[in-house]
Amino acid sequence: MRGFILRRTALLFGTVLAASIAIYAAMYAAPGDPISVLTGGRQVTPEARAVMVERYHLDEPLPVRYWRWLTNAFRGDFGYSIATREDVSTLIAQRALTTIELVGYASLIIVVVGIAVGVLSALKPGLVDTCALLVTTLLAAMPSFVAALILISVFAVNLRWFPALGEGEGFTGRLEHLVLPAVALASSSLALVARITRTSVRAESKREHVQTAISRGLPASVVLRRHILRNAAIPITTVTGLTIATLIVLVSVVEEAFNLNGLGSTLVNAAQNKDFAVVQAVSLIMVVAFVLINGIVDVLYAVLDPRVSLGTAAS
Repeated sequence: MRGFILRRTALLFGTVLAASIAIYAAMYAAPGDPISVLTGGRQVTPEARAVMVERYHLDEPLPVRYWRWLTNAFRGDFGYSIATREDVSTLIAQRALTTIELVGYASLIIVVVGIAVGVLSALKPGLVDTCALLVTTLLAAMPSFVAALILISVFAVNLRWFPALGEGEGFTGRLEHLVLPAVALASSSLALVARITRTSVRAESKREHVQTAISRGLPASVVLRRHILRNAAIPITTVTGLTIATLIVLVSVVEEAFNLNGLGSTLVNAAQNKDFAVVQAVSLIMVVAFVLINGIVDVLYAVLDPRVSLGTAAS
């Protein structure tokens, strides 16, 4: 296990390193010089230009600048925002909690509802299975921004059950405000997890060891828990982890739709304002989060399936 973790850690570190190079190089691939990119094309005085050259060490060779930026980033120093004129690390710290809460809320919905619907669909052929397939097919084909618009129209505007915009205050207030965004973010991933769970549980239910357990008179709950779900957990865990990782990409759309001040909306606004320091910082954080989640999935896969060699666990 230790060797496997070391190998996966090295691979994940290499992925983050390659992504950081691409993120940093994007500033130099953009039209114009780095000062123009950093200022969003705004006119600056010679004095301000000199300050920026000194602050971002633009008089140094590119590899030296990149390494300085990367080491500073891993210490939590991402430079200064051109648009808001504040420390990027402070800006991110103010917005990160909303994104973490939203992704965590959506992940909980995916795990609980997605797996429950999948198991129910697998064990209840007929009307229940047909309805579950229809609903999950519809959700899987629905983009997050469409789900957000529908939820706002139905549950916020017409029924007035939930607030449509903002984050709320206090635990219950934030919980209430994040219901619709979390459902919108989780909808398509929930459908995928439900369908994979259905397929896995149904396949395991037909195996010989399950039929033997049933013939021995074991209670249905014991058969389901010990003989079906335990073996079906491997593909379910893998797909669930990967779909949760994709929430990091989709969160920008949902935060914009519900006017949430998270990292996703910060990234969109920074890109629109050509605030490159913020774009670099948020992009790097999202890449690191995505890679870490995939790393956790790799470890869980190896732990859940001892028949698979730790050195060949699925990515």
